[in-house]
Amino acid sequence: MRDLILSYLLDPFRIGLIVALVLTMARNRAITGVVLPLAAGTAFVAYIIPATMGSAVPLRDALTAGVVANVMILAVVFAVRAVVLRLRG
Repeated sequence: MRDLILSYLLDPFRIGLIVALVLTMARNRAITGVVLPLAAGTAFVAYIIPATMGSAVPLRDALTAGVVANVMILAVVFAVRAVVLRLRG
């Protein structure tokens, strides 16, 4: 499971989807809010990648590892976003 999470953390496609999710959330914050779009997007990214690309591990394990990796990537993206917004003033 640890190796699977590590491989998901280093997946550039997954990282790009999470970054796009945060950018979209920031633009639509007034309309859709924050928590629900991030939760739905994180679950969607966790499901869509193993479901479409196939995996040697069971789907349940891939989904669990995907959600864990997505939350970790999301935390890093939010930290970078906070630094950028703070530096902008």
